[in-house]
Amino acid sequence: MSAYLFTTPRLGFRRWQASDLEAFTAINSDPVVMHFFQRPLTKEDTLAMMERMECLYEEKEFCYFAVDILESRALLGTIGLGWKTFEADFTPTVDLGYRIGKTWWNQGFSTEGAAACLDYARQLQIPKVVSMASIGNLASIQIMKKIGMQYWKDFDHSELQEHPEIQRCSLYHIKL
Repeated sequence: MSAYLFTTPRLGFRRWQASDLEAFTAINSDPVVMHFFQRPLTKEDTLAMMERMECLYEEKEFCYFAVDILESRALLGTIGLGWKTFEADFTPTVDLGYRIGKTWWNQGFSTEGAAACLDYARQLQIPKVVSMASIGNLASIQIMKKIGMQYWKDFDHSELQEHPEIQRCSLYHIKL
């Protein structure tokens, strides 16, 4: 039996394990990777995120998954579906998100993984998925476009009021 919930030609999507903590902390604590987030995350923050994702998976059968590169079994980062409930006129909603180590940027991994997560959402019969990024995060926005998501609108993220440099976000969506 495979440890993976689903795969692509290069990626394996799975639940989080305690053994992921060091590698995921390295990704989350990298200021370059975390440029469009409030701040880099500590080991404790990373563990809390992994625990939240496990709870979300137990509840909804999806989360921001742990993603491995199949060839090496190295942890690429996280790509998956989240449940957003912050104050906005489009929440609660299913969100597509991705965060990978910079070693693997510009190799098509995020696009490949994001498309696979949309397929997974279809299997779960989720009718609509959104994705959002700070308006300056052009690389993330490009991925949304590549996988067929459509621009919906720009908005001020209610949880980023203390971070005006990243608060303005672009929202994309797709009906499945």
